[in-house]
This record gives sequence, C-alpha cells and structure tokens, in this order.
Amino acid sequence: MGSNAKERFAGLETPLGRLLRTKTGDCAMDRYDPLKAPAAAAWLALSETERLALVEAYHRKARVRVPNMRLHAAMHAIVETQAALGDETPVLRTLARLIGEGVDRHEAIHAVAATLAGHISDITRGDVSDEDPNAPYFAALEKLTIKSYRRDFG
Repeated sequence: MGSNAKERFAGLETPLGRLLRTKTGDCAMDRYDPLKAPAAAAWLALSETERLALVEAYHRKARVRVPNMRLHAAMHAIVETQAALGDETPVLRTLARLIGEGVDRHEAIHAVAATLAGHISDITRGDVSDEDPNAPYFAALEKLTIKSYRRDFG
C-alpha cells in the first residue's frame, strides 16, 4: 500500500483503518468490490483478518444489512479465496458459469456461499465421508445453477 493510501486510512477509527494504518509494506488492495474479481495474488497476499475487514467495509459502505455481518463477510472471503486458488477448486469456474446465466458477480458469490453453508451443515451433522470431505461440495458446485440457488435458498 503506498503512502497516499496509508494517509487516507490514517484518520479512520474503524477496524479497517486501524488495520491498514499498522500494515507494513505494500498491499495492492485497499478496498473490496464483489462485482469485480480481486487480483488473485493480491487477495491471497492478504491475511484472513485483512480480507474480512475489506469485505465488511464494502458492505457497511454499501449499507447492506445482514443478520450477522461477520459471518456474511467470512463467507464472502472464503468464496473469494477459493476463487483465487484458480483450478484447485471449481469455484472460479462456477462463478463464471453463474454470471453467464445472467446474474451479477455478487449474487453468484452468494449462490456459492449458500452451497458452502449447506456443505458445512452436512459436515457438522456427520453426513460427509472423511475420505474426501470436499467431494460433495465440489459436486454440488458443478450442479449449481441460479435457478436451483433461487429455488433452494430463496
């Protein structure tokens, strides 16, 4: 992060401002926009705390009201991290397919996050094999459509 960005955040008494004020070195990201894919290397270079702070700052600035901002931000951050991993997961491919179905990237992130939440619920109930716990999630992503997301998650 350049000195101009540090100066912009120096006066902010928010978690993001404090975080960015104490960050050392350069960081290519000082804001998050779910409508635009972050540069994978820049996103992956951030700590989890920084990712969460950026996602929360976006939603607060956009005045998005959710029941639990921290959880909402965490789901965004997980999906973005999985997308940034490229071909290691089907998330990037799934986001592209969903966007191709006509929704914006933010709604596509919510569709993937809802699928992930369902998978986490299955794991906590013991409904997922220990052999490859990600296999059901990845299979669900391959089948996910906007129509199925809206049907299943409203």
